[in-house]
Amino acid sequence: MFFDHGFFMGGMHTIGWAFWLVVAVAMVAIWTASRGRRPSDAAQLDILKRRLARDEITPEAYEQAKHLLERDADKS
Repeated sequence: MFFDHGFFMGGMHTIGWAFWLVVAVAMVAIWTASRGRRPSDAAQLDILKRRLARDEITPEAYEQAKHLLERDADKS
């Protein structure tokens, strides 16, 4: 009744492997993309300096952000 020369079971097995392969590739792609988005500490400090020069932030906000960057760098 269900004998079709093994096609049905082989086809379902292939679909299952393909599904998990797609999931694994998607997870690696998301992980890789998320790692590349964070600028380095030097770049973040440069951005802070530019924002201070353009009066977008106060000197107090600059010092606070700089302190947080330095603290986070020490933890790494």
